[in-house]
Amino acid sequence: MNSAPPAPAVEKPAPDDSSESPADFPRTYALRHRHRPWVAHQKLIAVSFLGDAAVVFMAMMVAYLLRFESHLKVIGVDDPEIDLRAYVGHVVFGGVLMLALLANFRVHDPRNYLAIRRTVTVIIKTCAIWLVAFLGITLVLKLDPAISRVYCVLAGLVSIAMLCGWRWFLYCVLRRESFANALRQKAVFVGWNEECSRSIERFSDGRAHQINVHGVIVPPSGDLDSTPPEHVPVLGGYDSFRDIVRNSGADLIMAVDGCMERHEMLILAETCGKEFVDFKLVPSCFQILVSGLQLENFHGMPVLGIGKLPLHYAFNNAIKRAFDIFGAIVGLVLFAPLITVFCILVRMESRGPVFYRQRRIGLNGRPFDIYKIRSMKLDAEANGLPGWTVRDDPRRLKVGSFMREWNIDELPQFLNVLRGEMSLVGPRPERPELIENFKEDIPHYNVRHNIKPGVTGWAQVNGLRGDTCLRERIKFDLDYIENWNFFLDVQIMVMTFFSRKGAC
Repeated sequence: MNSAPPAPAVEKPAPDDSSESPADFPRTYALRHRHRPWVAHQKLIAVSFLGDAAVVFMAMMVAYLLRFESHLKVIGVDDPEIDLRAYVGHVVFGGVLMLALLANFRVHDPRNYLAIRRTVTVIIKTCAIWLVAFLGITLVLKLDPAISRVYCVLAGLVSIAMLCGWRWFLYCVLRRESFANALRQKAVFVGWNEECSRSIERFSDGRAHQINVHGVIVPPSGDLDSTPPEHVPVLGGYDSFRDIVRNSGADLIMAVDGCMERHEMLILAETCGKEFVDFKLVPSCFQILVSGLQLENFHGMPVLGIGKLPLHYAFNNAIKRAFDIFGAIVGLVLFAPLITVFCILVRMESRGPVFYRQRRIGLNGRPFDIYKIRSMKLDAEANGLPGWTVRDDPRRLKVGSFMREWNIDELPQFLNVLRGEMSLVGPRPERPELIENFKEDIPHYNVRHNIKPGVTGWAQVNGLRGDTCLRERIKFDLDYIENWNFFLDVQIMVMTFFSRKGAC
């Protein structure tokens, strides 16, 4: 179909590029920055830095008292000449090094103040690196008196405990609406699609989210791909962009890719720069793993692609595997009596094997046999057709219904964890017969097989198990893969014990 070519970029004016007299500029500039959280951020950074400094030096002093003024002083060589005056240099140097490492790992980034898990991860990483660096530097420099390795370990552990406690207190204060609202960026979208709706549902939960969606600007085409939620108003059209930004006090403009021509997008980005507003692009070609997108240089050409995810790193995999082995051993020891009791109950109700093996798909699409306590009758799949269990499934044993409600039938899967076929936490594995359909019907389904399946998972503890919407489960699985960290695994394990929705 023939259509008229678009007008050249030079002929299209910037959206609402109205003239402004020099006398009006100071008032407009002040109006724009009255809404921005920059000043609040600078004050908060100063307060948090002073708090970190006080806590770090206090931790160094506590470590000194524990090492040289308590019963621990008998450990190692007892040097009677060591006192606080002789050790004050080590205390000060250790504190300064710790503060420098905290700053290097961006613990004072404003985005971390409302993200406590990320902050705790930074603190633990910092203290671990500090322990190695401090020991190495002091030994190379041969400081007098010689540094105590016990003191260094104590200082690292005490620093973790005290910094996490202080940052948790700061987080509890800042997540109050009066403070959190000042820290959030006020975002305005240009264009709207279903991905935008799904995203704001995720980061609008709770009080600790970092963005407030102020509204939507209709793109030059005059149409929105989908209707925004009721609480997200339409502020106007693209031609009124500059007035809308000034009147709303927006800090962030998020343009949906594909809603305007290239030259219009460039004009929009340039206008954002003139108005001191951050400009972000919501890409339409990447609806998955967006936190892994990285800008790389390919022979001088900038390219955007999916970079390494957290569990692509050997160190993270080693931590997760160690946690799996420890947790599986503890789980088998603790729950062995419970497994025995329910095996007896199953055998009393239904003759036949008490354990059940079923083929599932694991890491990189490799099949394995998952272990369960049998909760169904022996002829549950006599017709040869695989399928999910449903509510009040007539194929269940009486004791099987209770086991599945409390996830007791899943306990033998600790053996799968020890064998390395599963992890304690991860996406739940599915049967190969079902996956053949899922991978064709659900976009990006097989991405979840990039990591080991889990006994419990992020989707399951959020109520998505068994006969529930698979598309929603996949979203949670992908969110877990993107944002994995050790503390997220711990959180999911704790949530599993306090919920009857842990596994399926």
